[in-house]
Amino acid sequence: MRRVALPAKIGLVSGICVAALVSISAKAEISDEADATTMAQVAQPNCDSLGRCELRLTPKQLLARAEHLVLQKQYQAALPLVEALRQVPDLRMQQQFLAGYIAVETGDLKGAISNFRGILEDSPGQTRVRLELARAYLLSGKESAADYHFRLAQNDDNLPDEIARTIRNTRSILRDQRVWRFSFDFGFAPDTNINGATNAETIDVNFGAILPGMDDVQGELELDENARRKSGIGQIAGFSGGVRLKASDKLALLFDADSKLINYQGQAADDIVAQIAAGPELRIARYTSVSLQAVGLQRWYGGSLATREYGARVGFQAALSQGQRIGIELDGRRTDSKLSDSYSGWQIGANATYEHLIGKSFIASASLFARRDLLNSDGYSSTNYGVNLGIGGELPLGLNAGISGSISRSTYDEALLLYSTEKREDWRSYARAYIGSRKIRFLGFSPSADYNYSRVDSNYDLYQMNRHRVNFKMTKFF
Repeated sequence: MRRVALPAKIGLVSGICVAALVSISAKAEISDEADATTMAQVAQPNCDSLGRCELRLTPKQLLARAEHLVLQKQYQAALPLVEALRQVPDLRMQQQFLAGYIAVETGDLKGAISNFRGILEDSPGQTRVRLELARAYLLSGKESAADYHFRLAQNDDNLPDEIARTIRNTRSILRDQRVWRFSFDFGFAPDTNINGATNAETIDVNFGAILPGMDDVQGELELDENARRKSGIGQIAGFSGGVRLKASDKLALLFDADSKLINYQGQAADDIVAQIAAGPELRIARYTSVSLQAVGLQRWYGGSLATREYGARVGFQAALSQGQRIGIELDGRRTDSKLSDSYSGWQIGANATYEHLIGKSFIASASLFARRDLLNSDGYSSTNYGVNLGIGGELPLGLNAGISGSISRSTYDEALLLYSTEKREDWRSYARAYIGSRKIRFLGFSPSADYNYSRVDSNYDLYQMNRHRVNFKMTKFF
């Protein structure tokens, strides 16, 4: 086996980080010195008259000896002792850590990642282990995974200031060197409302809006079955990727692509969205950047092109101390609807997001958002604003879980006289809960399930709706 050198541009900061981490308090860490008392208590060998000797060690003595050899960089001599520790359930965490540490130091990065992940599956609060896992990912060329674990470890209040500062610098270098990102998931989704429609059988209408001479006549209109809520089970897939090409120390070019697909039996409720964006990113400070991108989007619904959008967005990102982040995005685009010219026009949106690390394995977020739709029909032009809250992260037993929810208010410019003389007003709510297993992996993917609930409370019966959907997916966890 061989020793692995750190990449030249990040070797120094990562090496300093790892060297200094030996002082961090964690159950699975290697101490600066092996316990001298324990070492002194190692029994002397008992030899018989034929010169055959037997040496007995307690598990604690075995662990101390293994730690001592590792600190002396005598990895091959330490390996048999570390393997023997597998037979001691109470020292399983220490054994996995030593095995992972030896693996990363001798070039077995896959084995190192497996051991460190095994510890975090049951004890996600182990900062020292998470930092060693981040180092192993870094050496493997998986910068996004390394940055994720460095960020969580950065929130440990017990980190010495110089170590926290080194992690921040390492993360800054990782972000600056990032070339590409990619994520993909797929699965199936039982859904109570695949077409997002009302469950009402009839709605109130003003016949005077469509029939001359009946200005004051109100009545009920029976909805066709296709206009009412339908349930079904669909196949889902999602893709998100991007490329960042560095032009100089401060300037980079960004290319992003995202898509989502939901396929149901037949074509009536099939929904496909694809979006691309491209433009420059300017770093204005070490942890702060702004970007400007041209954006294009197409949506196909029911097997036909439904919407085409094009415009631009401006983004601002800043990383704060201990892994917190803020982001602001402004978006303006032109919408061309293929369903009806009434839905064509301009959209202007803005959102601000703050992310905060909680404990050593959870990320909480809060967002404020607003959007203005200036469409050809005043009856469909609206102002929407709301808030979104969420929290998610790693749990023991190898689980990832989280919850989020949003509530928003929509008001429309003019009444749709066919339905009412009052302007339309909606309250919209959304909730999501998810859980996934980091322990179960197949070709890099892990099983997960998320439950989604959405609801629209409107003064127009036609737009009243609620929806339950469960997504069973295979996805990737860092």
